[in-house]
Amino acid sequence: MSVLDAVMWTIHVSFAALWTGSVLFVVATILPSATAGDIGSEAFGRIVDRLRWITRVSAVAFLASGGHMAGTRYDVGTLTGTGNGHLVLTMLGLWVVLTGLVEVAGIKVESGVDEGKLREPAHDAKPFFFGAAAVAVLLLITAGLLASNVLA
Repeated sequence: MSVLDAVMWTIHVSFAALWTGSVLFVVATILPSATAGDIGSEAFGRIVDRLRWITRVSAVAFLASGGHMAGTRYDVGTLTGTGNGHLVLTMLGLWVVLTGLVEVAGIKVESGVDEGKLREPAHDAKPFFFGAAAVAVLLLITAGLLASNVLA
């Protein structure tokens, strides 16, 4: 493994931890407070906006780091013909779905918060945030399977 490979792994894992952890934190702690009306709409909007920015920055980091890792470790045959290749493709698909869910949830929150509302946009975004949390957990499971090399 080269220094570049180690840097790419570090970037990839760091952003994966930041992103999935942020999604799970928002769903477990911030969303219930918003749906109960326990936080201000402006604060909720700022938190969700930050989550969307974490999502966007992570997407760029994943594209660079994951692209490097996939390009140096896999070809079309190993991506489509091995267990680890299938996990990489699964991770890519989950990454796209998670990005979409966070963005849709963010749009729902943003549109309501801009009108000074809190509970309604939190409620409207809730299914998308719950879906995002489920996908974040699936991403972590997939990453664990890939790291363990159990399906090589």
